[in-house]
Amino acid sequence: MGLRIGKRTLLILCLVALPALAQDVAGDWAGTLHAGAVNLRLLVHITRGMDGAFKATMDSLDQSAKGIPINSIELRGPKLTFALLALRASYEGAVNQDFTAIDGTFTQAGAALPLSLKRATVADLAEPRRPQNPAKPYPYREEEVVYENAAAGIKLGASLTTPNGPGPFPAVILITGSGQQDRDETLMGHKPFLVLADYLTRKGIAVLRSDDRGKGASGGNFVTATTADFATDTEAAVAYLKTRREIVPAKIGLLGHSEGGEIAPLVASRNKDVAFIVLIGGPGVPGDQILVAQVVALNEAAGMPHAQALEAGVKQREILDLLMKEKDPAVVKQKFSELVGARADATYAQMTSPWYRNFLSYDPAPALRKVACPALAINGEKDTQVPPKLNLPAVRAALEAGGNKRFEAVEMPGLNHLLQTAKTGAVSEYGEIEETMAPVALEKIAGWITAVVAGRAGPAINRP
Repeated sequence: MGLRIGKRTLLILCLVALPALAQDVAGDWAGTLHAGAVNLRLLVHITRGMDGAFKATMDSLDQSAKGIPINSIELRGPKLTFALLALRASYEGAVNQDFTAIDGTFTQAGAALPLSLKRATVADLAEPRRPQNPAKPYPYREEEVVYENAAAGIKLGASLTTPNGPGPFPAVILITGSGQQDRDETLMGHKPFLVLADYLTRKGIAVLRSDDRGKGASGGNFVTATTADFATDTEAAVAYLKTRREIVPAKIGLLGHSEGGEIAPLVASRNKDVAFIVLIGGPGVPGDQILVAQVVALNEAAGMPHAQALEAGVKQREILDLLMKEKDPAVVKQKFSELVGARADATYAQMTSPWYRNFLSYDPAPALRKVACPALAINGEKDTQVPPKLNLPAVRAALEAGGNKRFEAVEMPGLNHLLQTAKTGAVSEYGEIEETMAPVALEKIAGWITAVVAGRAGPAINRP
């Protein structure tokens, strides 16, 4: 989805800046890689040992990846090169005479992007301000837990936060968006699920949030899994919470962000004991439609004229039709290369993965029509990843078609896909915005859940 903004769509990028002259190049270097609609802020740390050998690591700040090792480095004159075979990546650049800049090109899987590095400033090295991140000690209990998805044969690591007091309490399970996420859904320096869990727990609602398969404390293979597999992980979470004496079994709900907004109704449609669902930027139409609309919205947010953005959408539609309709893999690969050009090698594996193929054709409407519990669907007006004008009416229509009388569909003005207060909604803004989640959104979610578990869910409110 654009949902692929998670770590699945963003390629893990590694680079190195090496010395043109040993004594002068050691230190910290900063640069930004402009990858389409996404800007990746990079920090390269170079040190020199007693033996004169250099070591280097890289931080990709917007991917929350730190200490990535750098290898295969060579310097000849002012020319600096390195290769990282595991990621099919290489860098070639030139260090200027006063050792204040390195200008070059970063290449990964055939896609070449310009990358310039400069000496890092204090501001470059400083952690971004995230004033909503809670500080310990928390005014509630937090416990590290592990539960099992027996059908998949894996265990999942999670954090369970419960309000102080004997309970029992209502609870909500947080479901991450696409890409391999940790339990805080860490993205571009933000921890949306940490902030959301803190807010809800302070309001008297227990929260379970887990690492995705193969991430952190969770086992399993993320690469081969699809949305249907992730739904079974959520079902395992529901089963686990029912064993906890401080949780009310009949008041366990689901909150899904982005792809999680597909998973929540899928789980609720086949588990009638789910008490409620909350969808943040949740899809209402099949993935291929979302991706075409996403390309248009992202390009317009980046400043592209409307007509040109529409042309980009047409090109995306052509690529997706090829992937969905052509059955011969050899033909697909050849035509894909012709359509995509230099980016083909870098994106072909991703776009033909099991998850991606499933996402393209999966229609969330049938599951939404079977949701009988109260539902809240929230989209930010400036959401460029799951555009609200396409998806929110479809979510509303599916719930209505299924006879659900207890839902609310809300488009929140000025908010983006993360429910941050945004200017354009561009993905590149996410890391620049200090706010992790708008207070008005937190208040809406907590207030709605509190009303539902207290038995005060009202009639459907269909806001355009």
